[in-house]
This record gives sequence, structure tokens and C-alpha cells, in this order.
Amino acid sequence: MKIIDAYDYAGMGYAPFLIGDKWQVAFLNYAPEEALERIVKLDVHHYTDEVFVLLDGRAALVGAQIVDGRITCEAVDMQPLQAYNIRREVWHKIAMQPGSRVLIVENSNTHLGDFEFYELSPEQIAALRETVGKAWAQK
Repeated sequence: MKIIDAYDYAGMGYAPFLIGDKWQVAFLNYAPEEALERIVKLDVHHYTDEVFVLLDGRAALVGAQIVDGRITCEAVDMQPLQAYNIRREVWHKIAMQPGSRVLIVENSNTHLGDFEFYELSPEQIAALRETVGKAWAQK
């Protein structure tokens, strides 16, 4: 009988690996679409908070409010092994640099339907890039 399970994921992108009755754990590894220059939309979850932990590399976590098409966002330069929570109903995205790996904990089956996307305008993309750039420049 096996007592301890071990998980790893060497591929690119999002990969849920431990899905329980109430919560799931996933890896998000750098993929080209996670690069700051490729971000064109935000996402939101209506039924779950989402916890992010930077395991390797460099990434910025962006949280945003959208009111009448106007976006207010903030970004943090994620510190390794620190847990960050994005509350449900908060728009968000991670900007990742090559080699980055993030661990995500959220409600089970979130990846199957509890998400909505907001397509950013060119002006909103520029503002998001500027916000992330400032967060990364603070080191």
C-alpha cells in the first residue's frame, strides 16, 4: 500500500494534479502565453479564492477591479514560497518570466468552468504592462 503520493509537472502551462472533493492543487509553469508581452485578457473565478505560491523564477501577480470598463490594477513581484490570495470575484493574471513555476490552490474543478475572461483594450494592455514593469523595477 502506497502511503505518500508525490507530484511534479515539467510541461508548460496549467496542470491540475490533485483534485479532491472540495479543493485542487495545480502547477502553472511558464509558457509563452504567460509572458507579460502576451497578456491580452484577465480572468475571474466566481466561486473560489485562489492561492498562488511562486516556486521558481520570477512572476508578477496582477489583481484588478473593473468598473464601467475602467480597470484599476495592482501588481506584486511575487516572492518565492510566499502565499498570495486572490479573492473570488477579483480579476487577475500572472505575468511570468521563463523558468517560472507557480503552485495554485483553489476549489475543485475550478478549471472546468468557474472562470470568465475580460479582453483588454490596447490601452488597458499598456497600463497593465506599465504596472507590472513598476512592480518588477522595485527590486
